[in-house]
Amino acid sequence: MSTVQQQIAPTPLDVLIIGAGLSGIGAARALADQCPDKRYLILERREAIGGTWDLFRYPGIRSDSDMYTLSYSYKPWTHRKAIADGADIKRYIEDIADESGITHNIRFKRKVISASWSTKDALWTVVASATDAQGQEHEERYQTQLLSVCAGYYSYDEGYRPAFRNEQAFNGQIIHPQFWPEDLNYAGKRIVVIGSGATAVTLVPALANTAAHVTMLQRSPSYVVSRPLSDGIAQTLQKWLPLPAAHHLTRWKNVLVGSFFYRIARNKPEMFKQRLLQMAQAQVGSDVDIKHFTPSYKPWDQRLCAVPDGDLFHDIRAGRASVVTDTIESFTEQGIRLTSGEDLAADIIVTATGLKLNALGDVQVDVDGKAVAFGECMSYKGMMLSDVPNLILTFGYTNASWTLKAELTSNYTCRLLRYMDNKGYRIAVAKRDPAVNVEPFLDFTSGYVQRAEGMLPKQGDRKPWQVHQNYLADKFTIQYGRVDDGVMQFQ
Repeated sequence: MSTVQQQIAPTPLDVLIIGAGLSGIGAARALADQCPDKRYLILERREAIGGTWDLFRYPGIRSDSDMYTLSYSYKPWTHRKAIADGADIKRYIEDIADESGITHNIRFKRKVISASWSTKDALWTVVASATDAQGQEHEERYQTQLLSVCAGYYSYDEGYRPAFRNEQAFNGQIIHPQFWPEDLNYAGKRIVVIGSGATAVTLVPALANTAAHVTMLQRSPSYVVSRPLSDGIAQTLQKWLPLPAAHHLTRWKNVLVGSFFYRIARNKPEMFKQRLLQMAQAQVGSDVDIKHFTPSYKPWDQRLCAVPDGDLFHDIRAGRASVVTDTIESFTEQGIRLTSGEDLAADIIVTATGLKLNALGDVQVDVDGKAVAFGECMSYKGMMLSDVPNLILTFGYTNASWTLKAELTSNYTCRLLRYMDNKGYRIAVAKRDPAVNVEPFLDFTSGYVQRAEGMLPKQGDRKPWQVHQNYLADKFTIQYGRVDDGVMQFQ
């Protein structure tokens, strides 16, 4: 840091929120509505609201969940698109902040470095690196009773980027979607997108509109399913019902339909797989080998990729895009040489190779001077960490919209604070039971999850240490379960 100053808030906050994305703004809105007497601030490392939806700027960036569940229950989604563009989602988040008076409580360009808990004081001391208008950096120090971590689950500074042999020989541009150049001109260019996940299936049709040709190069296929760009039932309900009622019914319709198909996929995986492949073949046409859409894993062992109105399939069928399943032998001057010996010519190579996960936004956390190793903690109801007091962690679902769990978490935070106020408590901590067996935090085979297994907390083999990927189960447990459940200890 060029200059180091320390600014200490005159009185401790009630809640300090890390992150001004969808989760952080939702947490602040819950506090404003349910705990209006609480003093809170949001620390955001970037210069704008939005989180993921401000960071990612690659062509076609959009939600991979329907917006009636990715939006909040209290603010209806009014756009026609059920699978929305990133810019519209960012504006939705900004609208919540402006309407709720949240924006003036955000401190931008504050990167949280560390958080230290003192049992004696019953307070967190949080240190952040702040950048002023002149680009000078200094430290700021905040104290808060409760710390709400809404920083997401991946690094903003780097994506997952494997090294490929002979990369330096390539004469064109190599781009990672997380750091897309604003001035990139890809019109009339030959593009190879390396990857098969949500980012790749979003990029390919967006680039195919103006590129000479786009090739999606995948080491192994993902399940890709076409979903309607607009929800006809939602549009009809909005015509005949008040908007809040229409939104409520559409949201529950989508939650229940999603849960229904997820259960079928897990209980009858082979039948579900064959249906997904039949749908893909019908969309892409008989000239394309279905092997390119036939994963080796069961449905929902990894997240399904949704393409609105089958745009990816249509571009492949029309010849504007193609898909190749192979591994990379090396880069060449003109593109990529595959293990099979085939050469893919390219002017631009996009490495849509995934995210790099991190723990609590890379914040260094200690409790009474002892560093917290997140990989050794156990998750309480998917929201708190064992033996870490007064810390709420927002982590969404892998099989449904992130916001469903984020809203349950923010509502629980308010329940917890009101309960502590009523009882005169200052400390809440989930004490770990050594008799509870340890299991992985996420039962997911995606590469980004497997790479981060050691840094993610664990879950247990019984309640309340289990991490449900089930909104209905969580709603019952989190919203209606007792706050003082015998595991949560208060002082």
